[in-house]
Amino acid sequence: MMEDKRGTEVWIDPEAVRANTRLFRDVVGSQVKVMAVVKADGYGHGALRVARAALEAGAGALGVATVLEGRALRDGGIDAPILVLGAVNAGEAEAALEMNLDVTVFHDAWWEALVRAAERLGRRVRVHLKVDTGMGRLGVTPAEALQIWVPRIVNHPLVKWQGLMSHLACSDVPDTLPTRQQLSQFLEVIEAIRASQTALPPDIHLANTAATLRFPGTHFTMVRVGLGLYGAVPYAGAPALTPALTWVSRVTQVKRVTHGFAIGYHHTYRAGADETIATVAVGYADGYRRALSNRAEVLIHGRRCPVVGRISMDQLTVRVPEGLAVQPGDVVVLAGRDGAAEVTMEELADWADTISYEMLTSISARVPRHWDRFQS
Repeated sequence: MMEDKRGTEVWIDPEAVRANTRLFRDVVGSQVKVMAVVKADGYGHGALRVARAALEAGAGALGVATVLEGRALRDGGIDAPILVLGAVNAGEAEAALEMNLDVTVFHDAWWEALVRAAERLGRRVRVHLKVDTGMGRLGVTPAEALQIWVPRIVNHPLVKWQGLMSHLACSDVPDTLPTRQQLSQFLEVIEAIRASQTALPPDIHLANTAATLRFPGTHFTMVRVGLGLYGAVPYAGAPALTPALTWVSRVTQVKRVTHGFAIGYHHTYRAGADETIATVAVGYADGYRRALSNRAEVLIHGRRCPVVGRISMDQLTVRVPEGLAVQPGDVVVLAGRDGAAEVTMEELADWADTISYEMLTSISARVPRHWDRFQS
């Protein structure tokens, strides 16, 4: 198969994933399990390889969004516990059981499909009951959990109650009140279950990356680490993590332009003086968002160069600082480190008026991934 030779590529450092996993293992201690969330193809890093690195570094479970994502891990030889965090519909129930995936339950019809599949296959299904404590998306109410779902789960012979979970909405913002309110609701559910003399499941999990670092009281028996696994910053002032991803491209042309020369579609940039402009082989079809036009900066030879003009589908242009020698083929760091300089994924997200999650998962499939540390 022919490879993309433009030079636009992503490098993923496996040791960074392992180091971040170990950091979270140290934060929660040996009695708490770390679930490595590898949905969306490992946040664009490659789910299978990230999963292997995280498990090597002590993660005890994996989280995915869909049954298909779980299948990709099983087909890749992963035998660790895998939880499908999203919906498992009726047509996927048997496949989930056959692959020994844990499933999240919160919907009557899908529950019935899981039970029927378990009966047909003659095997138990491992479920995690999701309680909505304030996120407002998936999950049953605390009252429904206590009155309907817990009895339903614990009384079915082909169902193993593996987990009780909820999801925090605001653990990464300065205002701690919403998180404390959600934690309080979750604790009330736990205490009510204990009061009924029903045994709690082994996996009790509420904390995401930010909560794992900021709110030790949310750790319970397992935490779900997503963004932090990849070294992205979950909130301002978070402990230092190691970015796993470096995104690079190459210069394709260098030209000298005169004062007033217009660059790109709709001429949104005109040279303020005689300037050197470099064209780079990356654009919004690669995930380098059009919103970064005239706002972002890249690194060439360790120097920051502003993106000028509209970003095209396959190309962008940058202004080269005076005195910096640049030629076609030179490496352009879009996100990552080049010598002492660095462009972070958080900077890219700020320039694009979005979040690092979206930037990471938007790098398109046509950009080759290399499982190694980038050497500038």
